[in-house]
Amino acid sequence: MGTNRGIAALLVGALVAACASESAAGPGAGPACGAAVATLETLSVGMYAALDPGSDSGCVSFPLNTSTSDVEYLVIAQSAGGIPGDSAPFELRSARLVPTAVSPLMARRRALRGPRGSIAAAFDHLLRGLERGRHRPPAALGPLPTSPGVATVAPPALGSLRTFAVCADLNCVTFDTVTARAQSVGAHVVIYVDTLAPADGLDAADIDTLQQVFDTHVYAVDTAAFGSVSDVDSNGVVLTLMTPVVNRSVTAAECSAGGFVTGFFYPGDLDSIPGSPSNHGEIFYTVVADPNGALSCAHTQADVKSFLPSTFLHELQHVISFNQHVLIRNGNPEDIWLDEALSSLAEELGGQSFLPDSSTFYTYVSGDLENAYEYLQDPGDHFLLQSSDTVVADFGAGWLYARYLVDQFGDSLTHKLEQTTLTGTDNVAAQTGLPFTTTVTRWALANWVSDLPGFAPPPGLFYRSWSFRQVYASVYQVPFPLVPSSGSGSQVNIAGNPRAGSGYYVDVLQPPRGGGFTLFLGTSTGLVSPSVVPRLVVIRLR
Repeated sequence: MGTNRGIAALLVGALVAACASESAAGPGAGPACGAAVATLETLSVGMYAALDPGSDSGCVSFPLNTSTSDVEYLVIAQSAGGIPGDSAPFELRSARLVPTAVSPLMARRRALRGPRGSIAAAFDHLLRGLERGRHRPPAALGPLPTSPGVATVAPPALGSLRTFAVCADLNCVTFDTVTARAQSVGAHVVIYVDTLAPADGLDAADIDTLQQVFDTHVYAVDTAAFGSVSDVDSNGVVLTLMTPVVNRSVTAAECSAGGFVTGFFYPGDLDSIPGSPSNHGEIFYTVVADPNGALSCAHTQADVKSFLPSTFLHELQHVISFNQHVLIRNGNPEDIWLDEALSSLAEELGGQSFLPDSSTFYTYVSGDLENAYEYLQDPGDHFLLQSSDTVVADFGAGWLYARYLVDQFGDSLTHKLEQTTLTGTDNVAAQTGLPFTTTVTRWALANWVSDLPGFAPPPGLFYRSWSFRQVYASVYQVPFPLVPSSGSGSQVNIAGNPRAGSGYYVDVLQPPRGGGFTLFLGTSTGLVSPSVVPRLVVIRLR
C-alpha cells in the first residue's frame, strides 16, 4: 500500500534512540558472568562478530587495551530473525567477570540448546502465510500468463465506461461500486477516472502524461527487475483506477496526523476472496487530484502528478509478486515485510531510469530516504520484519535491507526473490546462499560503518549505491540520523524490546591502557527469548 508523508519530516535534528539510556556503573556493578562460560572476543580493527547469547549465557568479555590510543567498538543488541512483528525484552549491561566452573546444570543446558527448531519455525511460517494468503489447490488455477506477443488481446476502448468494486476502508470490509471512464489507453496501462472525481482534477493532457510515464518507465523497470505481469482478464494491460474512494479512505484529520494512501493493489482482484467482490484483473487504485480538499486532505494537480509515478512502481511490483508467487507457482504471497521492501526498491529503480536527471531521481526516491531516516533515528523501536504495512519507518528498514542485498549480491537477486515459492527469510537465505542471520547482522553493521569517515568497511559491510551520510547532509541539510548511545565498557546500561530484524546501537570506548570489560546480553531473569534470534553484534572501529 502506498503512503505519502511530507519530505519536511526530514528537516529535523538527529535524535538519540529514546529507549537507550546510559548510566554509570561503578566497579563491581552489574550482573556477574562466569569466566568459564563468557566468550573472550579479541578483534583487530575492522573485524566483527555476531554472537549468540545462548552459547555463553549472554556474557562476552573484551581484553584490556594495551595500546596508547583509544579502542572503539560498535555493539548492537539485535533481533536477527523470528516471526515478523515479534519482539522480546532485553538488557545490555556492563558485567563483572568472576572465576567459575561450568555447573553440571549449565553444561547440560548449553548442550541441549541449538538453533531454533526447524519444525516450529516452519509451522510459524505457515501460520503467518495463511494469515495473508489464499493458497489454492492446483485445480483452482487458471491458465498461466501467456508469453508476450503470442495471444491476441483487446484492451479497453478509449472513452469506454466500466463499473468497479473498490475497497472503501483500509480493512477492505466494505466496498463501493463506482463507474469510471477509460481516459488514456497505452501499450501497458489503461487509466480510468471515476465519473464522480472532482471537476478541478487532472486534465486529459496530465493523464496522458502519466500513461506515458507508466509505459516508458514504470512497466519497463518493474518487469525487468521482478518478472512478468499476469493477464487474468486477457486485455493485455494493467488498469489504473483513479477514484475519490481512495481519498476518502482516510479523513482529513487522519491525513494531517499520519499521511494518506496514494494507491493500492487488492489481491482479491487476481485470486478471489470468498465473500468479497473481485474485479478479475490487474488493477490498482489511486487518489484523484482534489485541490480544495473536498474529499479529505487537499491534493493539488502538481502533487498528484509528482507522487503517482512512484505509486505505480510500488503497486505494480505487488501485482508482479502475486503473479510470480501465487498464480504461476501456486505458492503463498510473499511475506509483507519483503513484499514491501521490494516495492520500495522499485520506486528507487524507477527513479534511476531518469538519471542523469538527479532532480527527477530524488522525486522518486525521496519517500524511501525519508522512511529510512525515520528508521535510522530509532532502529531498536522499529521492525525490519514487519507484520503490517502502516509504519513508514518499517518501510525504511525494508528499503535499506533490500538495497543492501542487491548491492551485495547483484541486480539479478530481485528476479530470484520473485521467481520462487519460498517467502520471507527462507527466500532471502535461499537466494543469497547465506543464513538470514548472517545477512541481517551484516546489514545492521553496514548501516553505521558503510561510509563512516576514516574507516574502511570490510567486505559485506557496505552499500555500493549510496553514501547516506553525504546524501542527508548535502541534499537535505540534516545530519546522519543514526546516533548510537556511547560510553565506556563499564557504563553500558540499556534496555528495551528489539523488534524482529532490528536492534539498539552502542558505541563503546576503551581508553589507552584501559582495563578489559564484560558485557551481558540477557534479561533480569536470564537469557533473551530465542524466538527473536538474539545476537550481540560487535565490530572494532579503531
